[in-house]
Amino acid sequence: MKKIAALSLALTVFASGAVMAQEALTEHEVREALAEQGYTKVNDVKFSDGVWLADARSADGNRMEVRIDPKTGKVYPNTGVAQLNEKDVRAQLAAAGYTNVHDVDYEDGIWNAEADDPEGKDVELKIDPNTGKVIGKEKD
Repeated sequence: MKKIAALSLALTVFASGAVMAQEALTEHEVREALAEQGYTKVNDVKFSDGVWLADARSADGNRMEVRIDPKTGKVYPNTGVAQLNEKDVRAQLAAAGYTNVHDVDYEDGIWNAEADDPEGKDVELKIDPNTGKVIGKEKD
């Protein structure tokens, strides 16, 4: 009976991990999302701090760094302007269950913060500059 319970638990953990992995875009999908949004000459695509990063040329030919939401493919150019201020970001994080929010700053087109997530884990967050939605999260 213990073996069946252990096997069942292992399969559940494996399956939930597979679902989480499927939710994140692959490098190929990130490159396709950038191309669909008018970016060319995409280089140095890598996953870091819970989001995809890349160097690319915008449709108007400017070279820039971009951050990409790993689930939706939404692109955040480093030259973007935030519609939310720090107070708004802190309020959005509190509403989402984050506590001990600190080191909130706007850099390279997205908001960054450190906080304790709803499970109490210390995390680094990447936040959409217009909605306050967490787009990337990594253990700190």
